[in-house]
Amino acid sequence: MAEPGHMIYIVDDDASVRDAVSNLLESVGLRSQGFESAEDFRKASRAEMPSCLVLDFRLPGYNGLEFQESLVKAGDTIPIIFITAHGDVPMTARAMKAGAIEFLMKPFQKEDLLAAIHHGLERDRRQRAEHAEVALLQSRYEELTPREREVMELVVTGLMNKEIAARLEISEVTTKMHRGQVMQKMEAGSLAALVRMAEKLRIGQEK
Repeated sequence: MAEPGHMIYIVDDDASVRDAVSNLLESVGLRSQGFESAEDFRKASRAEMPSCLVLDFRLPGYNGLEFQESLVKAGDTIPIIFITAHGDVPMTARAMKAGAIEFLMKPFQKEDLLAAIHHGLERDRRQRAEHAEVALLQSRYEELTPREREVMELVVTGLMNKEIAARLEISEVTTKMHRGQVMQKMEAGSLAALVRMAEKLRIGQEK
């Protein structure tokens, strides 16, 4: 069972399919919202909660892959479960490569759809937790002074205080002070923790 606070979106131009999927989800305690077209879904406001998208492959004005690609380009990472009566191996492979959870042929087994939905909700929970963590780390990082950021970038490469001091042309005492401020402001309990934070923030990497 999904934990409280979730939404499954169903996009299918066949009302009977939308109703059938919605009724199935309701029977196991899952909330859903149906849309007749991809554009209706795109225009709708969506709550900030774990969610996934059950998407018919053939829709008026779109095919599912085009819509999936448009969501990815827009930075929308909602997990997608394709349902279709007209699938083939290349189509399935392309959808899965682009990040789809599952590609189910109609008529599909209820258990297969529910398993895919639970997988999608769990993936979205993880993604949201990771994004929240990065946002928190970014807010801490922005509290650092320019010099503290320089020190942090060098600390996480494994340089000693003496080496950092030489690189920045400051005293070792000043380096230690900045290093302490970095650890305190980033709330890092160890060098290893600070390194993990830097990796999540992609410090020292191309952004």
